[in-house]
Amino acid sequence: MDFVKAEGLGNDFIVVTEPLALSPERIAELCGRKTGIGADGILEITAVDAATVAMRYWNADGGEAEMCGNGLRCVALIAVEHDIVNGPALTIRSAVGDHPATVLPGGIVRAFVGVPHAFRTEELIVAGHAVRPVGVGNPHAVLFVDDVDEADVGGIGPTVEQDAIFPDGSNVEFVEFDEGNRIKVRVWERGVGETQASGTGSAAAAFAARAVQELGDAVTVALPGGELLIEFDDAGAWMTGPAAIVYRGTVD
Repeated sequence: MDFVKAEGLGNDFIVVTEPLALSPERIAELCGRKTGIGADGILEITAVDAATVAMRYWNADGGEAEMCGNGLRCVALIAVEHDIVNGPALTIRSAVGDHPATVLPGGIVRAFVGVPHAFRTEELIVAGHAVRPVGVGNPHAVLFVDDVDEADVGGIGPTVEQDAIFPDGSNVEFVEFDEGNRIKVRVWERGVGETQASGTGSAAAAFAARAVQELGDAVTVALPGGELLIEFDDAGAWMTGPAAIVYRGTVD
């Protein structure tokens, strides 16, 4: 199997440009940091037409997810660089809809994440923690904290992720308000653990933050892996941030 190793703000992926037929166990093996290639997940790109590709995504535990925000940027970059599409503007089709994207100079990608929405109108108390459930095509639980660096991500994250209120599990974002239109975020990703960044998680965190504090239409999200710009308009949420190809390889 030929693959490309790619990353967006340290959220790293094994990317293939052919249909996959791998068991969840094999996906988990390939994503293993010690004995495999090492990645937060696997992305599959298939051509639809000259300006459209389809994307599928599996988390590191082998479970298929609805979509992946940082993965969108990596898919866009690879689709353009590999001439799978004609030109820097394309549409990426995921299980939850179409995502227009544009590859800009310097490996920067702007892409449509989706339409964030609160799938419960009230805060929920999950394992003793107040969370705001947000959907961005995939499920998120947002917690506000005073100091994101001190947050017990590894303890609270899996407890919230696996709570019965989320039948398919949930990604969990820990959010601290910073100065101006800026928030700091750490992410516990469903089926993976703590990651350096999350595109959909950034959109969910910015959406929830705007609901409790007056922020503008453009919110800078500072993650351990770097910064994403999340912008809101009538269509929904857009993200702008880097993507990079790390290396290319082949594995049996």
